[in-house]
Amino acid sequence: MYSWGIIGGGIMGMTIAHRLAQQGCAVTIFEAEEDLGGLASSWQLGDFSCDRHYHVILLSDTYTRSILNELGLEKNIRWEETKSGFYTDSHFYSMSNTLEFLTFPPLHIIDKFRLGLTILYASKVKDGRKLEGQYVADWLRKWSGNNTYEKLWLPLLRAKLGDSYHDTSAAFIWATIQRMYAARNSGLKKERFGYLPGGYAPVIEVFSQLLNREKVSIKKNHLAHRVSPTGDGKFQIQCSNGLEETFNKIILTLPSPVSARLCDILQLQEKSKLEEIRYLGVICASLLLKKPLSKFYVTNITDSGYPFTGVIEMTALVDRKYFGGNTLVYLPKYALSHDSAFKLSDHEVQDQFFPALKRLHPALQDDDLLAFKVSRADNVFALPVLHYSQKLPPVQTSTPGIYIVNSAHILNGTANVNESIRLAEHALLHILR
Repeated sequence: MYSWGIIGGGIMGMTIAHRLAQQGCAVTIFEAEEDLGGLASSWQLGDFSCDRHYHVILLSDTYTRSILNELGLEKNIRWEETKSGFYTDSHFYSMSNTLEFLTFPPLHIIDKFRLGLTILYASKVKDGRKLEGQYVADWLRKWSGNNTYEKLWLPLLRAKLGDSYHDTSAAFIWATIQRMYAARNSGLKKERFGYLPGGYAPVIEVFSQLLNREKVSIKKNHLAHRVSPTGDGKFQIQCSNGLEETFNKIILTLPSPVSARLCDILQLQEKSKLEEIRYLGVICASLLLKKPLSKFYVTNITDSGYPFTGVIEMTALVDRKYFGGNTLVYLPKYALSHDSAFKLSDHEVQDQFFPALKRLHPALQDDDLLAFKVSRADNVFALPVLHYSQKLPPVQTSTPGIYIVNSAHILNGTANVNESIRLAEHALLHILR
């Protein structure tokens, strides 16, 4: 029986472990944190449990729904129509259906036509690698025009990418449009999102129970710090707590630069390619409020002067009864992994974020804030620079038996739970072949 070591216990690592166990393999997961789940993990906010980062399920998320079906949880999904808003020129606007799109005041009629054409064209492109040779700014100016680019696309690019948008290919906006377009039942008419009561906490719990039944060994609080050959064709995982275990094959699901540091045995050119991959991270504040803010699930902010990307009002989708009638809000800020914002304390982030939220919603008072916590993930998704797919090392490394697969290998999508599961399934098929 082949033994496999999986480094990283996020959704991707759990899915890979599950499929290997189904093949009759002996599998061990090494997770540095106290809990499995990675970016889909949960925590306590005030008196309630919630996801550390915001997640929704789309009707088109077939890989997520398939895993949930295996776990017996797909039947628990609640589907709701949602609304999207924009905060532009100090005003809130809804852009949740065709009529609102056509009457969106910040854009002229020709701008709206070209914006709709941009979204329609991007939704029809099947492979985003076709757009890797063009800068996203140039591509959006070409298709949407200068006015739409300056008023709509540029603020959104800066919010999502910071100044890194200068180096980003058009494949980024293609992947974003593809996912959000899929959320609509019919073109630009209606959004329909799904959620699980309790968030991903019950998913991780049931998934962990399944892995235990499949005899997968789960080692939490085990930070892997080196992968080395044993000399007999096997490999050893060494953990910072002194544990050492040997396996036939090892799959690392950690970010590429981190994986490169763990594997001294890789070729220098390969390690260099892995270390050069630039990641964007997220600083995500979770707020529990006494009252709702708006009717929008997501409010995109195109005005300058706000420290967060947008406002995700989770309880515009999730029933507030799960939070004692209170409102759950996420305020994300995307930044490069070395950004100084990652060093800010929770209190410093609150001092920046909450006053800005009150500027957006003047009726909000200090005593409306019941809880405020900050989650930081500095390696969420790789920046899709020009010709990115050609620069990315393959899943199979230069050392037979060592594999590296992570969100950097998501080429035709954005970093989310569905794409993580999809990547796990497809990468494992490649590995087993």
